[in-house]
Amino acid sequence: MRRAEKAGIIGGILDEMYPETPIPLDHVDPYTLLVAVMLSAQTTDKKVNEVTPGLFEAAGRPEEMALLEVDEIHRIIREIGLAPTKAKNLRRMAEQILEDGGGVRPDWDFLESLAGVGHKTASVVMSQAFGVPAFPVDTHIHRLAARWGLSDGRNVVKTEGDLKAVFAEDTWNRRHLQIIYFGREHCPALRHDLEACPICSWAATKKRIREEMGG
Repeated sequence: MRRAEKAGIIGGILDEMYPETPIPLDHVDPYTLLVAVMLSAQTTDKKVNEVTPGLFEAAGRPEEMALLEVDEIHRIIREIGLAPTKAKNLRRMAEQILEDGGGVRPDWDFLESLAGVGHKTASVVMSQAFGVPAFPVDTHIHRLAARWGLSDGRNVVKTEGDLKAVFAEDTWNRRHLQIIYFGREHCPALRHDLEACPICSWAATKKRIREEMGG
């Protein structure tokens, strides 16, 4: 089965399973989404959502974040992975946004120039805050794209390009969230029964199933 044909079937399954695609990170505007996504690196969304209410109460706007000492930011987000580095980046990112005029803009170069913001974080903000078609690739998406034979899984850049090639552009913004939900609920990294999975059971190659299940 060709990749595009397989992607079409997978897309239909995901649309049926996840007709609604709420953003898992709590936020109220592009800036708070940017902060939440940046904090989510190597941290669960659940933990981020536990920490951000206190952070946004203290500094829900870049003008407020720039006034906080790094130590104070760190105290608020200390339970987040890589908190010391993220605290420094939050302060610097707020300063950069203010230097640019004070708002989070839907501009790739601008977003990727901010402290602590890489392509994946910028992609989430562009797609979910501004509705610009993008396909952020996290660990779930990278894993599932390889399992399903939609990408060779060499790296996230290749995976992003492969997925953009097989899914229609007007589906990207919901599709990446659907794959994340599916990965969390049905397709874990370890001890996954590919033969019983609603998608892996037919989309994964026999070789892949043998390798992952030790057959």
